[in-house]
This record gives sequence, structure tokens and C-alpha cells, in this order.
Amino acid sequence: MEWLLRIAVAFAIGLLIGVERGWRDRDFAEGTRVAGVRTFALIALLGALWGLLAEELGTLLLGAGFIAFTALATVAHILDVRRNQDYGITTTVAALITFTLGATAARGHLLVASTVGITTAIILSLKPVLHRWLKTLQEQELTATFKLLLISVVMLPALPDQGYGPWQALNPREIWMYVVLIAAISFAGYFAIKLAGARIGMAVTGLLGGLVSSTMVTLNFSRLARENPAAGPLLISGIVMAAGTMFPRVLLEVTLVNAALLPLLAAPLLTMTLICYLSIPLLLRRAARSNIDARIPLSNPLELLPALKFAALLVAIMLLAHGMESWFGSSGVYVLAAIAGTNDVDAITLTLSRQSHNGITHQLAASAIVLAAMVNTLVKGGLALYLARGLARPVIIIFGTAIGMGLLALLLINLRS
Repeated sequence: MEWLLRIAVAFAIGLLIGVERGWRDRDFAEGTRVAGVRTFALIALLGALWGLLAEELGTLLLGAGFIAFTALATVAHILDVRRNQDYGITTTVAALITFTLGATAARGHLLVASTVGITTAIILSLKPVLHRWLKTLQEQELTATFKLLLISVVMLPALPDQGYGPWQALNPREIWMYVVLIAAISFAGYFAIKLAGARIGMAVTGLLGGLVSSTMVTLNFSRLARENPAAGPLLISGIVMAAGTMFPRVLLEVTLVNAALLPLLAAPLLTMTLICYLSIPLLLRRAARSNIDARIPLSNPLELLPALKFAALLVAIMLLAHGMESWFGSSGVYVLAAIAGTNDVDAITLTLSRQSHNGITHQLAASAIVLAAMVNTLVKGGLALYLARGLARPVIIIFGTAIGMGLLALLLINLRS
């Protein structure tokens, strides 16, 4: 029964891949296809039988069977090329994979065979999507993808995992891990904006832009609002949405670094998020119809120089956080958080989340992170007010309300704890 189960799994894998290949070539006349549903099912069974025989007669037999089947598949491909002038080898490679998966299932690795079989079928079915995606992919985006893999898969494991410098505050691997985290969030936000764009609405564009940089959204939309007063309420809604997205982004970063802070951070940050988001329908109700192009200007999705600058900023804030806490206590941490919040929230969020593991208290870290987020929100409000003038008054009202309610939620949480 165990052998029959293995053969059944192999047969199912062959059918799955065969259905995909058969559907792809469904318009071909009978007998003109190299392989269809039945052929792929039989290929999987052939691989399974060879796998079972190899258990009895030795693994060299399985190798010989694979070589023989490869030769058969190669001859079939050559004949097909001569007839149809189709040089693609996808079906041939799929046949070799199917044979191998059949043998893998027969050897008892059912989960591996099933997972790879399903993945293979999905990849085969995604041909139109992948080709369309490649046509729209720009060179800088492909390079950025490789850079992200370089800094995460290659560089990160190579860095030492121990503390250096004053207070042993600088751990190279942890610092670079935070750089990778911020780069990955911005990378995902870049492609989300590119795929969705402004076509799905100004507010949603602001939402996606908040994943990359809410400050960039504020600057761009404020400038456009000044130049196009009729579209002001629409653009203001994008600014508010981008600012509101910053708070969930902070929560995501804290979750990945020190989830123990979430009970203290969730209430104030989510309160500010909800106030920003709930104000969007009111702003959109005032919005005049406009054909304004408010796409966010997208630069390279990942550049190493900004990543290195962020790493340097992170190192400086880490050292300052330890120094300010040692020299001035909690008041020093609050001052640093307020100063850091005028420029960037990510660095201070990651620093305090890390330091709260075995340094400052959770309550101090959470309060300082919320303070930095509030200061950053005030700065964005000031930018909008300066660039868009009278059009940005709703932003100040919304941001002021959000900060006030967030501060109240923070005070209540601190009183309870």
C-alpha cells in the first residue's frame, strides 16, 4: 500500500503538469504535440517505476533511466523543432522534471515531490504574466533587485554578530539587518506604486507612497496643490493618507525587532492612523473632479548610497541613544527622539526597539517612538502649510487632532502600566 500511495502521488503530479501543458497546446491538432495530459502522466509513472526498481537494484539504475529518458526527450524535441520551428525547450524541461518528480515520490519524498510539482505547474501557467512583466521591467529595477539580494543574502550573513564600540552598542549584523528591512519595505512600496499608480485614486496612491516616503508624498502633493487649487482637496487627501500610513509602518518595524513593545504602541499609533484614514472620505467629498496627474516621482527602487547613508544615521542614533540615556536619563532619550523625528522615524524606531531588549524600559522606548512619530507628523504638516498655503489648513486640523488623540491614548496606556 505504501508503494501504491507513492505511485498515486507521482501519477497526480504528472496529471497536474500534463493538464497545464495540454491546455496551453489545446488548439494543436491531435498527434502534433510532443506531450499532453496522458504523456506527462505516463512520464511521471515511468519515473516512479524506475525509482521503485532503483530501491531494489541500486541507484545507478535510476541514473541510467534518467539518461535514457533525456535522450528520448531530446530526440523528440529535435524532431519537433524541424517540424514547427519552435526552439523553446520548456515542454522538454517540464518532461524531465516530471520524470524526476515521479522518481522522487517513489523514493518516499512525497511532500517534496508534491510541492515542487505544484510549483512547476504554477510557473508554467504564468508565462503570459511573466513575459508581460519582463517587458515593463526597467534596467534600474532589475539592478535594484540584484542589489537587494546582494545586501541581504550575500552581505548580511557575512557580517559579525557581536557588539563593538562604546557600550557594545554597534552590532554590524543587526545594523545591516535594519538597513535591509527598510530597503525591502521601500522596494515593495516602489513596485506597489508602479503597478497601481494614480489610476486607483489619489488616496490609495498616498497609501502606497507612505510605504516609500510619506515626506516625499507631502512635498510632491503640496506643490501640485499650490499649482492646481481646484484639485487641492484631492491632493490633500493623498497627503493625509501617506502620513497615516507612516504609523502602521512603524508598527511593522517594531514587530520585526521587538514585538514586546506592541501593547504600548498599538493604541496611540493606531488611533492616529484611524483619525487620518477616517478623514479621507470628508476630504474626497470636497474634492473637485480633476484630471491632474499626481503620480509620485519614482527614482531607483534601491540605491546603495542612500542605504549606506541610512546605515550611518542609524549608527549615530544608536550611539547617541545610549549616550543620552547614560548621561541624561529618560529626558535625554526624549530629546533625541524629538530631534530624530524631524528628519526620519525609521532610524529612531529601530534603535529604541533594539535598545529596549536589555537597556531602556519598554515604556520609555514606546513613548519616545510615539514622540518621534508625532514630531515627524508636525513637520509634514508644516511643509504642507508652507508649500500649499491656505489649501493645507485641513491637514493641520487633521494632524493636530491625530496627535492630540494619540497623546491621550499614550497617557492612558502609561497610567495603566
